[in-house]
Amino acid sequence: MTQRVDLATVMDRLAIDEVVTGYAVAVDDGDWEAYRALFVPAGRADYSSAGGIEGPVAEVAQWLAGTMTLFPVRQHLIVNRRIRLEDVAGAPGDVAEVRADFLNPMRLRGPDSGEEATSPNFVAAGRYTFALARTRDGWRLTRVTVHEKWRHTAL
Repeated sequence: MTQRVDLATVMDRLAIDEVVTGYAVAVDDGDWEAYRALFVPAGRADYSSAGGIEGPVAEVAQWLAGTMTLFPVRQHLIVNRRIRLEDVAGAPGDVAEVRADFLNPMRLRGPDSGEEATSPNFVAAGRYTFALARTRDGWRLTRVTVHEKWRHTAL
């Protein structure tokens, strides 16, 4: 590889990492406009392995907005990110895939008071698959798939 290709690859990896981090922050903060903006217009998300829905990003964002009201405190920890860039004759292409593990502790809303409960009482963990494409506006998600492996609920 040339130094120029190496630099382009590093820049792509940093930009892709920023999208994945932006995803976690948008979900945790309930910023559904930012969530939708991370996707291409035809983007899709699949939360079916976690008991959720699969569909177009606008539909899924609406579902998440309603569902996440049960959890006033949430934190997605997305780690072990493996970024695979398309290789076009030794140079980075315009599509990428990220596989990353997640740990997602959430605090349930307290009974009746509207206050949050006193301890994290729902934790989910598994792996995300993020498919991305390079667009005029930078890297954007084409698809997010959640592969939930386990969950723990303390009542």
